[in-house]
Amino acid sequence: MNKWLPAFLLTLLLTACKSQPTPVADVVDEFDADRYLGKWYEIARMPHSFEEGLQGVTAEYRLNGDGTLEVTNRGFHVENQEWQTAIGKAEPVENMKAAYQVTFFWPFYGGYYVSWLDDNYQQAIVTSDSHEYFWFLSRTPNVSQPDLDYALAKANEWGYDIDQMIIVDHPAGVNHSN
Repeated sequence: MNKWLPAFLLTLLLTACKSQPTPVADVVDEFDADRYLGKWYEIARMPHSFEEGLQGVTAEYRLNGDGTLEVTNRGFHVENQEWQTAIGKAEPVENMKAAYQVTFFWPFYGGYYVSWLDDNYQQAIVTSDSHEYFWFLSRTPNVSQPDLDYALAKANEWGYDIDQMIIVDHPAGVNHSN
């Protein structure tokens, strides 16, 4: 085995873990992180393995003393009949107000960009560095059909395959306060 291969692979891994932001959609210009804090309900998303089988999905954001955000994602796994929780850290991207690099598994980071936000901070659309990740979030578990249609239209405009989009179920029996 080449003696340089392990060092090369480690260097390659570390340089790929945290990269320059390349949002697939614009990032909102006016953004107040303090108003964004708190609980959000996931309304629609692209499919990915780490949320497979989950319903009642929420994300909660808290400000850390160093200016980063603690991110707590929760969802009820239907098959296992139990809550799954993942806690991560979001680091602000320099010179981009509504942009973060988020990690749930250090040293791997992903882009988190608030690409649309209503004036009252009640609904938001979050995109990433690829068309694999899209979230439509709301402060309530239920939104109107016109609001959902608007979010899906934005996703389509930004190049997402909206036929793949998952509408997240928030059944009455799922206690979101757990």
